Amino acid sequence: MTLQKKDFIEIEFTGKIMGGEVFDSNIKKDLEQLNPQANPSPIIFCLGEGMFLKGIDDFLLGKEIGDYKIELTPDKAFGPRVADFIQKVPAKVFRSQNVNPFPGAVFNFDGRVAKVLAVSGGRVIVDFNNPLAGKDVVYDVHIIRKVDDQNEKIKSLINFLFRRDLKFSVKDNKIIIEVEKQMAQFVEMFQEKFKEIIGMELEVKAIEKEVPKETQ
Repeated sequence: MTLQKKDFIEIEFTGKIMGGEVFDSNIKKDLEQLNPQANPSPIIFCLGEGMFLKGIDDFLLGKEIGDYKIELTPDKAFGPRVADFIQKVPAKVFRSQNVNPFPGAVFNFDGRVAKVLAVSGGRVIVDFNNPLAGKDVVYDVHIIRKVDDQNEKIKSLINFLFRRDLKFSVKDNKIIIEVEKQMAQFVEMFQEKFKEIIGMELEVKAIEKEVPKETQ
């Protein structure tokens, strides 16, 4: 059985810099190299839909369930380093947020992650390149299974799109997601994505956010 576009699969994986250290994994013994307290979780995603690194996605199409060692050059992984992504930022930008920049510190600038390279007077030199940009990487991937359960597919797509679990049910070929009122309109923006990947209509049910009961 070969894997096709829109198949959902569950994998275990470890990503390493070529000849170097682990940078990502969902295997406990490997993930502990990054964080001894880490608690890895299964990875389920839909092939060919941008839910995992494209180089891995492309490689797995047409493959069978099994183990693979996938070597990727920068153009297939995290892209080349771009000189223009190294920029000077006025120190007052950091001071306005009550933070102290120092070489090696990592900050989030409106959704863009940047690493401080140097601090000189009133200027801070920051690098907006992905930390893995320009590097050859290798992934060890074990395809555990093809996922056929509808609820598992829906849950994995919800987690990918919204980075959280949301309560849902399925009725009459429709996915009904319950979400707080302030988030309802945002979730509705993904109706076409659910139809494209899962093949089902999406209905959003706005609910009042539960207020935790006071402990006695």
